[in-house]
Amino acid sequence: MAEQQEQQGAAAAPNPDDALGYEHARDALLDVVRQLENGGTSLEESLALWERGEQLAKVCQRWLDGARARLDAALAAEEGGAPGGE
Repeated sequence: MAEQQEQQGAAAAPNPDDALGYEHARDALLDVVRQLENGGTSLEESLALWERGEQLAKVCQRWLDGARARLDAALAAEEGGAPGGE
């Protein structure tokens, strides 16, 4: 029961990666990829690196999705505000 409460508490805790900027998350992801490509790590270390890479990739994707949404909104506003349908 205590283990289940710990897992629920960890799930409810804010993710510190959410505060990362895109460039920082991307650079950290590149470091993870380099470490995995270089090898020489144990299976456990490799799995931890892979999990970290997945987290960082999600952070990067959220930033890219947000940027795409902002661009789409700006383009839609520009098209909607053009006089004469130009």
